[in-house]
Order: sequence, then structure tokens, then C-alpha cells
Amino acid sequence: MSLIESLKADALKRDANHLRRIRRIHAEREGVWAVVNGQRLLNFSSNDYLGFSQHPDVIKAFKKGAEHYGVGSAGSALVSGYFSPHQALEKQAAELFGYEACLFVGSGYLANIGVLQTLLDAQSVCVQDKLNHACLIDGARFSGCRLKRFAHQDLIAAENFCKQAQSDTIFLVSDGVFSMDGDAAELSALARIADHTKATLMIDDAHGVGVLGESGLGSMQASQLSAEQVPILIIPAGKALGGQGALILSKQIIIQHLIETARPYLFSTAPAPAMAVALSQSLHCLQQQPEHHARLQANIQLFTRLASAAKLPILPSHSAIQPLMVGSNERALWLAEQMQLKGFWLSAIRPPTVPLGKARLRITLTALHQANHISNLVNTLQSLLEQADDLAH
Repeated sequence: MSLIESLKADALKRDANHLRRIRRIHAEREGVWAVVNGQRLLNFSSNDYLGFSQHPDVIKAFKKGAEHYGVGSAGSALVSGYFSPHQALEKQAAELFGYEACLFVGSGYLANIGVLQTLLDAQSVCVQDKLNHACLIDGARFSGCRLKRFAHQDLIAAENFCKQAQSDTIFLVSDGVFSMDGDAAELSALARIADHTKATLMIDDAHGVGVLGESGLGSMQASQLSAEQVPILIIPAGKALGGQGALILSKQIIIQHLIETARPYLFSTAPAPAMAVALSQSLHCLQQQPEHHARLQANIQLFTRLASAAKLPILPSHSAIQPLMVGSNERALWLAEQMQLKGFWLSAIRPPTVPLGKARLRITLTALHQANHISNLVNTLQSLLEQADDLAH
């Protein structure tokens, strides 16, 4: 079978299993409203949890940065692409989150692959939650280390893997908030395990920063942990910070080692300096404008209260991610399509992103949503789920 024939056969299998992926054309947006494939929809699919991607101060900073430094960096960081805004952002982030040093890279995927591929080798052991983001799994696999994956939130298994690891280098790695289930990792317990077993705890807080914690500083603040307890923290900037890229926070010696040896950093064009200017403003807004975090928290509480009263099948979550469990791929696609017809944009999440038989609608809440948006969402979902049950019978 030729390559093209093989790809056609794979596509037919995906069609049969309701796994075909399509890209929707997002033409315009204004707050929580989006024009998608020509239709105006209320967006409950965005990771822009605080609305910072559209914050006027952040947009103004981005424009100012582009006017002063140009659009792109036009070089890798160690050649000509490291600008003063990059340095300023790294210093600001390190101080805000309580770390010695920070490295700004092009994406969360590059950050996690770069850290794990660089700091682990064939003699190392990496212990990870099975529901960690794909880039954490890939980073460990690319390193050639011995990867041990424990069942989701199974702390006993995590500790046993760490205790049994016969290596001088043990990494215990977890998401802070899991991107498809929306639940938070037991960071305090993971920190205790790491301390007892001399493992290095690494946390990706993509969906925690801006959401969890008293002032929105994320999972570590919510768990009252320090940089000593979480030696490596990854903060992807494409969620609550509203931009692109990622921040790697750690000790100076680790950051310097990554600067000199991490291949995804060495051989990638540096992020645009204008993006560094914009993200610096996002961090300033996070710190100086607490009303955004407060509104998000109020919206999360409103949704969970209304969803519980309506008996919607949502997973337990105190984050901005609220999964509505529907089971089959076909049912998830039908519900997403029906919601679109009624003016809502929700994403149907299917395998391999989630396990077989656990397809869902991934509802994401933001600070920009209003109470009537949320109540209309819950009422529409409740009506459609009843309709789906009637059709099934």
C-alpha cells in the first residue's frame, strides 16, 4: 500500500469512528463573541481565562513593542534574537513567582520538551500522571529516560515509582490543572513525595496561573508552595496571560544550563520582542488589576452552582475548565453541532485527547463572560441533553 493509499485508509477509519478533525475559521472576535465560519457565536471554547488577549493595555503594549522592535526577532536567542524586552520579562516573572531565574521560550510545548530532553537521559527516571499534557510525555520519551506513568491522581503509585527508581536523577512531573478534566493536582502531596524520595518536582501550570490562588498566581500559590519545593515551574503564556510562548522558572544554574544546551531553545528563532512587551503588561495586569481574577472566580462558582442544580454531567472542577461528560464520540459531535445552531461555541473532545468512551464537551469560562451568558448556556445544555436522551430511547 502506498503512502497516499495508507493515509486515505486512515482517514476512512477516523470518519467511521467520528474522529475527523476540522479547523473552524475564526474570523472576528469581540469579548466572548466570535464569528466562526460566518456565524456569530458565544465562545465557551477559549483558554483566554482573564481576557488578557483582548485587554486594551496588553494590546497597546504589543503595538508599542512592534513599532519599536519590529515584528519578529529575526534570530535565535544566542545569535541576535535576544532583546531587552526578553530580559525584562524574564526578570519580572522570576521576581513575581519567587524564582532565581526565568527563560522565555517560543511555546509551552518547546518549554517542556526542552527541559525534559535536556535534563534527563537514559539513566534517569521520570514519573508522570497519565493525564499529563502530551508535551510532558513527549519530552520524557525524547530524552530516552525510563518513563513511569501512574493512574490519574494515584499518589500511592507515584510515591512507589519514585521509591523504586534506581537512579540519581528522578523527576516527578505533573500538570497543575489537567487540561481536559479541569481538576487540580495534589501539589502539596506531590511535594512531600518529591522531598522524601529526593525527586525533582516539575509542574506545568498552563491552566493554573491566572485561575487558582488567592491573587491568581496559580497552583503553587493555591497550595502555598515555594520555589524550593517546586524547583521547575512552566508557565505557558497562551492561556490566562493571553499571548504566546512560555516561561521556564527555576534556579539560575538550571536556567543557564538550558540556555547553553537545550536544543529547542538553541535552534529556534526567539519569540518576538513585541510579545515579551505584551506579556510583561499581562503580568502587570495580573498583579495590579485583581478584578479580572475575581470575575473569573465568580463565573466559575456561578456555573458550577447552576450546572449542579440542572444535574449536568460535569466532572468535579474548581478551575476554568468544566468538562461535560457525554460518552460517545457521536453524541459529543451531535451536542456540539446543536449548541452551535443555538449560538454557542463548544469543543467536542474525543480520543486520543481523552480515553475511549469518555468524549466530552470542554466548557471553558472566562472573566469576560456575563451571568446571563452562563445561565443561557446551562439551560440550553440541559434542554439538549434531555432531547438526546429521548432520541436514544
